[in-house]
Amino acid sequence: MQATAKELAERVRATLEGPPDVILRDARSLSHAGPGHLSFIENDKHLRELAEGRADAVVAPLTLPLPPEALGGRAVAVLRVAEPLTAFLELVVLLRGAVPEFPNGVDPRASVDPSATLGADCIVRPFASIGAGSTLGARCVIHSGAAIGRNCTVGDDVVLHANSTVYDGTTLGHRAILHAGSVIGADGFGYRFHHGRHNKIPQLGWVEIGDDVEIGAGTTIDRGTVDPTIIAAGTKIDNQVQIGHNCEIGEHNLIVSQVGIGGSCVTGRYVTIAGQAGIPDHIRIGDGVIIGAKAGVTKDIAAGLRVLGAPAMPEMDMKRILMCLPRLPQMVRDLARIRQALGLPEPERRAG
Repeated sequence: MQATAKELAERVRATLEGPPDVILRDARSLSHAGPGHLSFIENDKHLRELAEGRADAVVAPLTLPLPPEALGGRAVAVLRVAEPLTAFLELVVLLRGAVPEFPNGVDPRASVDPSATLGADCIVRPFASIGAGSTLGARCVIHSGAAIGRNCTVGDDVVLHANSTVYDGTTLGHRAILHAGSVIGADGFGYRFHHGRHNKIPQLGWVEIGDDVEIGAGTTIDRGTVDPTIIAAGTKIDNQVQIGHNCEIGEHNLIVSQVGIGGSCVTGRYVTIAGQAGIPDHIRIGDGVIIGAKAGVTKDIAAGLRVLGAPAMPEMDMKRILMCLPRLPQMVRDLARIRQALGLPEPERRAG
């Protein structure tokens, strides 16, 4: 659809500056916006992009100064709101039109066991499957190829995207979202070496996912050996993350792509684990901890700490080490000259 800047400003209760009658047909980022496009700016880091761009309108914070030079000398409509990103995304949906909803009900090409129970207004797309004894709440959407095992409990408004897999006995809280290819409840990696062989330890637990948890594409969460693996409410997990058996992930954690968490780890509330960090078995991480990208955690981390590096250590300590690294070659040369000036022998070199 199309709308004037004035109409869009009224929709999100924005204060409008600039031409009210400019026609807007779509929304784009600053670097891709052109005539007829609405764009978005949140802080002064992107003023140059705004000045060099061609957007006819922009959603901006209430207090961000936008002098004529920031607008490239053009007549740009500015919609000022307290939460620019939220308002912008609402207007994107308005301009592009809502995605058509699938019809309620079970597609005849889906497989739903007769003993499964589906709440009101559920949507089960072609080739999805729901196992015996499983219960789904209201308004769930199970996309094509998604599989829910036996005796699972699924809350209201849950979405399983294509080819996501939920093993037997899993619990999914209200409003959980599983993206394509995620696997919840596969066997934990548990073996005992005996008589020259790695013998599998039966994985007899399950997985419990809390309310408002989102799990990225290709992420795997293993079932517990005897007790559950737990992902608490509000936690957001990126793509291609591995969480081992018997972990207890706390509320409102952020776990970024390609993180690996070994079995029986426990995290507190509001923990952030950045991309490619690795955490071995049986580690405990306190509330509010931030673990930097590619960090290698080797021991428990107390609440509130920020750690970096491999092995992971407090942020400031690791930054001091990193600042020294470029100077190491010169320091080695200086040390050699000092030893020579003092007549000290060269240190023995170790083989290998």
